[in-house]
Amino acid sequence: MHVVFVAPFFMDTTMRFIRAVAELPGVQLGLVTQEPKDKVPADLRQALAGYAQVDDALSPSHIRQGVELLTLKLGKPHRLLGTLEHIQVQLAEVREMLNIPGLKSAQAHNFRDKARMKDALRAAGLPCARHREILQPQDARDFAAQIGFPLVIKPREGVGAAVTFRVDSEDELEEALRTIRPSPEHAAVAEEFITGDEHSFEVVSVNAKPVWHSLTRYDPPPLDVLRNPWIQWTVLLPREIDSPEWDAVRAVGFKALKTLGMATGISHMEWFRRKDGTVAISEIAARPPGAQIMTLNSFAHDTDMYKAWARLVVFDTFAPLERKFAAGAAFFRGQGEGRVKRVHGLERAQRDLGHLIVEARLPQIGQPKASGYEGEGYAVLRHPETRVVENALKHLISTVRVELG
Repeated sequence: MHVVFVAPFFMDTTMRFIRAVAELPGVQLGLVTQEPKDKVPADLRQALAGYAQVDDALSPSHIRQGVELLTLKLGKPHRLLGTLEHIQVQLAEVREMLNIPGLKSAQAHNFRDKARMKDALRAAGLPCARHREILQPQDARDFAAQIGFPLVIKPREGVGAAVTFRVDSEDELEEALRTIRPSPEHAAVAEEFITGDEHSFEVVSVNAKPVWHSLTRYDPPPLDVLRNPWIQWTVLLPREIDSPEWDAVRAVGFKALKTLGMATGISHMEWFRRKDGTVAISEIAARPPGAQIMTLNSFAHDTDMYKAWARLVVFDTFAPLERKFAAGAAFFRGQGEGRVKRVHGLERAQRDLGHLIVEARLPQIGQPKASGYEGEGYAVLRHPETRVVENALKHLISTVRVELG
């Protein structure tokens, strides 16, 4: 099979996905990117059957150009893949242009356009925040006057919690609008702020049928993390996911995927459990999750979820998984500005929790302050008991402190 993977940028997690596809038996992998070939690790470079560098790997026309260049060498692609949220619509458009199987543009827009997504979910009777599409600043002011504060303001095609604002007053609303600058060409979404515990819900679908699911809990919620750059936060993947407490989110999540048109792949839904126990959908993406959730699932099931994803999207197959452990990730975020100056508490953390840590990327002295919400480093823990992992995560983020300067 000829498979084309589109990776505009070479990030560590993206390279894991590329490598997983390259290692599949019987697959010739072509890569479309805007990065030079010498940035690919040597062993992976040798595993590629084709390489096409384009000027803008976020552009449908440039992606198509790269795919057509690879087609001359390898033949028509059987699959066109990519894991970044930013390119899901572009990939779908190119699939339609070149008649390649996979998620089509109408469904990709359902997942990417937050206003369109919530319109579809509410029309299907699914619980989500009240919202309004913002084409001009006055739209947001009118919505605020209608439902009050706090609100959430974000781009219509946002990624995770990036460029997302919680606004608690008219002054904060105006500040957010000056940053986002909504217009008909660059619309935003305003929605009511939902309070409660925030979770994720991952589902494997094969030909639109859910065949496996998982979930995590964020602590604290991502918006709190964005508003407080010094907060060190955690993601907990419990071992127990079949208990009745998750019945409501399973029902809501599976119906939401059917409503939006999920085909084959791993989806990532963020959702809240309100104080009264009810659930509400935040948003859903038709791509694998970030925040090391794929890695957590790998350790929780003693498998390689990146390879499982590759087999899923290339061969439409997914083997049953037995969950053997709970797992969690702690994200280390620097206090201050500049570069990493000191990392406090590592020796104590190793002494107290080293037997639970299965993967770590620790902050290095001299590295620059990270731009993303994952911070300067992380550690992954696992144990058969969820409570042990939960307590260890709290201990870890209260023990390790990253000093910038």
